[in-house]
Amino acid sequence: MYIHNLSPILIDFGFLEIRWYSLAYIFGIIIGWWLGVKIFRFKIKLQNITTLQVKDFDDLISYLIVSIIVGGRLGYVIFYNLNYYLNNPIDIIKIWQGGMSFHGALIGIIVGTYIFANKKKISTLFFLDIIACVAPIGIFFGRIANFINSELYGVPSNIFWSVIFPNVDNIPRHPSQLYEAFMEGIILFLILMFFTFKNKIKTGYCSSLFLIFYGFFRIIAEQFREPDAHIGLIFNTFSMGTFLSCIMIFFGLLITLNVKNNNAKT
Repeated sequence: MYIHNLSPILIDFGFLEIRWYSLAYIFGIIIGWWLGVKIFRFKIKLQNITTLQVKDFDDLISYLIVSIIVGGRLGYVIFYNLNYYLNNPIDIIKIWQGGMSFHGALIGIIVGTYIFANKKKISTLFFLDIIACVAPIGIFFGRIANFINSELYGVPSNIFWSVIFPNVDNIPRHPSQLYEAFMEGIILFLILMFFTFKNKIKTGYCSSLFLIFYGFFRIIAEQFREPDAHIGLIFNTFSMGTFLSCIMIFFGLLITLNVKNNNAKT
């Protein structure tokens, strides 16, 4: 059993705090950017796309950063704590206090990528496939930061690797953040890397695989994660995260069928 004693603040200058949560976003974006460029070069060469250059992918990153922050924050506000933020609207901009939704960030990324792809007159799924492959990197760092912050903790447990979060209570709990870091970060990354460099994989498949496997892994993790106190369980059965992940799987299957149908026609 481990007693959590980690501080969410790495360095405190008094007038400025460097938090692990912020560093998770920074490292996730930088490493994802680096790998994304490599995948981008591979795909434009494989598909003989002469209208795109690496600079175009660099430009996409600017769209994604804004999309992640805006979508993630608004998703948290709408999906998880709408009543509070309706009464305290100024707190919406206080993202340094935490409160980001993965599903909200996902919607933001899709919208931002759609706008960018339309400007470049390239399939949105072409870019989303690349983003899907590198997204687990950011997810991994994000879940580690959640663990350090003592947030999104698990349900009570007596297993020997359980964790006591003193900032929460003195009850041993599942380190559900680490479960998610492993499944949604490491395992999902390996699955997508296995498929993404296959020469015959069709545009859209990596996006669908991401939606399906992330949704599946998230549903598993939700069984070990404490539901949000102000939301509880929907219909006393499943959490908001489970509900949104089921929607992800549904759309992932739709994309798979659409890709197969398009290939069958050609």
